[in-house]
Amino acid sequence: MTAATDPVKLMKQQVGKAAADLVKSGSIVGLGTGSTTAFAIQYIGERLKSGELKDIVGVPTSFQAEVLAKEYGIPLTTLDAIDHIDIAIDGADEVDPQKNLIKGGGAAHTREKVVDYLADQFIVVVDGGKLVDRLGSVFAVPVEVIPMAVTPVMRAVAQLGGKPELRMGVKKAGPVITDQGNMVIDVKFDSIDDPVNLEKTLNNIPGVLENGIFVNCADRVLIGEVKDGQPVVREM
Repeated sequence: MTAATDPVKLMKQQVGKAAADLVKSGSIVGLGTGSTTAFAIQYIGERLKSGELKDIVGVPTSFQAEVLAKEYGIPLTTLDAIDHIDIAIDGADEVDPQKNLIKGGGAAHTREKVVDYLADQFIVVVDGGKLVDRLGSVFAVPVEVIPMAVTPVMRAVAQLGGKPELRMGVKKAGPVITDQGNMVIDVKFDSIDDPVNLEKTLNNIPGVLENGIFVNCADRVLIGEVKDGQPVVREM
């Protein structure tokens, strides 16, 4: 099966395009991280190139988003130079029925949280496999930690009932290092009954920079699915 006929890839492209179509001329756009969001960045660039969109600037949430934006001709800015973000497009690792999220599979959740919460409208793009009845059902909660505090933070999250594990690199000896130069602890909880309070509790542990629980921030969730071999997009 070629990439062009891969229904999963086609589905991700359709979700990315649906999100990109929501961007209006003159907007400041938060550019998220991940495979589905990458297609949104591509389509925003194509709309700019064709002249359908004008006067767009992007705020990247990661080095990956920055590289893609430059590749597709999207001008970039920083939070120092703007006073708002009109729309942010980003993925998620889990989405519950209340549109709460777990993010951070790409270790970019700290920058993503800053940008996504600032946006007037936050659009989440996911495939149907990311939908869960309760957060933490499948995915661990990523916690970004300054290097000197890894051991005490792991002890603290264990006392909260979590099972912490330092995220190790793939094709790299040693741990994953974030864009901020920190480490990531993935914490598995048997049950996350109160994501709002858990998000605050984790962030109050000394040495924690940010965690991957996103609550009360997603405005629209675009969900891609493959039905009868064809990609479809629906909204939560």
